[in-house]
Parts: sequence; C-alpha cells; structure tokens
Amino acid sequence: MCVLLKRNVRLLKLFERRGVMFKKRNLVLFVVLIVALSMVFIGPSFAAKKSFFAIATGGTGGTYYPLGGVLAQALSNKLPNVIVTAQSGNASVANCNLIKTHQIESGFVQNNVAYYAYNGVEQFDGKPVKNLRAIASLYPETIQIIAREGAGIKNAKDLKGKKLVPGDRGSGTEVDCLAVLSGLGLTYDNFAGVDWLSFAGATQRLKDRQADVAFITAGWPTASVTELATTSNITLVPLDDKTIAKIIKAHPFYAKVIVPAGTYKGVDTDIPTITTMAQWVVDAAVPEEMVYNLTKALWDKGSFVLRKKGGKAAAAPSGAEIMAKAHSKGKDVTLATALDGVAIPLHPGAAKFYREKGLIK
Repeated sequence: MCVLLKRNVRLLKLFERRGVMFKKRNLVLFVVLIVALSMVFIGPSFAAKKSFFAIATGGTGGTYYPLGGVLAQALSNKLPNVIVTAQSGNASVANCNLIKTHQIESGFVQNNVAYYAYNGVEQFDGKPVKNLRAIASLYPETIQIIAREGAGIKNAKDLKGKKLVPGDRGSGTEVDCLAVLSGLGLTYDNFAGVDWLSFAGATQRLKDRQADVAFITAGWPTASVTELATTSNITLVPLDDKTIAKIIKAHPFYAKVIVPAGTYKGVDTDIPTITTMAQWVVDAAVPEEMVYNLTKALWDKGSFVLRKKGGKAAAAPSGAEIMAKAHSKGKDVTLATALDGVAIPLHPGAAKFYREKGLIK
C-alpha cells in the first residue's frame, strides 16, 4: 500500500509540473479517487484468505452424494472464509484410505468401516488408519438386498447360485454384503457370478437381467432403487430373525431395522433387515479451529443472518436443517444422535463443540 501511495504522490506532482491547476475541492476529490483505485488494486492482498475443505461421498445413485452436496453448500454459505466441496467416490473403505494418505480432508463412511479402519482389522488388517477422527454420526444406513423379477429370489435362502453384485470394490456396501453372506453360511464361491459395481451400475444390471441380486447400503429411499422400481418389478429380500441375530452377534455395529411397506413401488410389506450409521469423519491433521467451526455450522443456527419479508432478521438454518429439507434421510440428522455409534476418537474441534453443548464431559 505504501508503494502505491508514493506512486500517487508522484502522479500529483507530475500534474503540477504540467501546469494542471486544481482548486482545493477538486484536489480533494482527485485524492479520494486515487485512494479508492488504490484499494481496488490492493484489495485482494487484504482479503481474508479462503480455506478449502472437501467431503468425499459415494456414487451418484446413493445417499452420500446428494446429502454431501447439500451439506457442502450449506457449510460454504455459513462459513465465509471456507469453501467446502463434495466429491463423488467409492464410499466408505475408499474414503478412509483417502484420508489415511491425506488426499482429502473428510468423508462419509459407515461406522463399522470407520472402526475397522482405525483399529486395522478386517479389510484394514495390518494397515490401520490412525489419523481417522469423527465429527458426527448422521443417519442410519440400511442394508437393502434387491432382487430382479424372475430371479426366483423370495428370501435370503434363495440367494445361493445367483448372479451377485455385492457393491463397489472398496465400499462399505461390500463389507455389509460379506457380513450378511457369512451369517447365511455363504461365500462368493456359492454364486454363479460376482460383479463389483456402483449403485447405478448394479441397478442397471438388474434392469438388463445381467444380474439377479444386488446389495445396496444407503438411507432409504435410495435414488437408484426408486428409479429401478419405476421401470422394473423388484423384490426387497427380507432377512429372518435368526440370521439377523447371528450377524449382530458377530458384528455388534448392526441393528435390526424395518423398511416400511411402500418405500418402493411394488414393495407392499414391511421388510426386516439390518442397519448401520453413516458418519462424517475427518483427517486428524485438519486444524482444531476449522473442525470446530464446521461442527458448529452443522448443528447451530447463525453464522450469517437471513432477512425475512417485513425487515425482520432471522438466524440462518443449520446445516442439518438444510439437509432435512433436501432429502428424506436428512430428517434423521439430529444433534441428539450425533454421537450414536461413534467408536473412533472425536476430532478435538468436534469434541470442543460437544463439550460446550454438554454432550460429553
């Protein structure tokens, strides 16, 4: 700025040498104009530095992707110095690995996968993700077993010998599929074929009759399943109580849940299955202040003020409130359940917020 002001003084002297005469009033106006132009040019150097923060989600046909996009936009609006973006990806396992290598700041993952990753067990055996930290539990994710019409699948016992899509490679859906198959006493070797695909790819295979059954773990209703059910007859395969109990005993992260009749076209009865929790996790290396502000923006109103008609001011809605308006699963994102199923350490920034709310000591 000093350099620009010196340059402006030299400019004034140049005008004087050339005989340009200024009255006092005009000179003041000219100086004001010069200073204003100077601020235009130096403004960017004085502007608050923007920080970038990304959320890895899942495939475009699932629940992670739309909710992640809504959350990213809400947080960007509420935190003026942070630009939050959502990126589609291969979901839970892949997102944990991205955080492990510091390729992304945060991601949506299933709580069981987060536990496996942090402790280096199951598919993370010997490769723990010790920099994984929790921000919040978001909503229940339901293991949905979708069979096409004509596949001869009415219940879980009918799965053997069929063409299976267990989810995408490196996804929490595949982890859930393997847990269910174990509860049924099955492995991939018991199927006529196995093909790893995203939700959209899986439902397309069912529609084209190139697969018989697919596993989809997501909040219901799931967009790709809803779309499939409008063009093809589907069966939502139930799990019996004995199988559910066996799975929960081996994997206590799961809980029994009922997908209500009418969730999808043609599904006219309640369907028992199992569920886990979707969580927002973050790299431990992200600064405490940033995570605190993100957590606060997720749950608290404010950060900027909206003007209603009539001139009355109102606090901006929280990120959770915006998610609730954008997607049916967003209604399950509540502060009361923010710590449900959290089995890895909280990030210090998130812990600070929950301590202020009296949720942890």
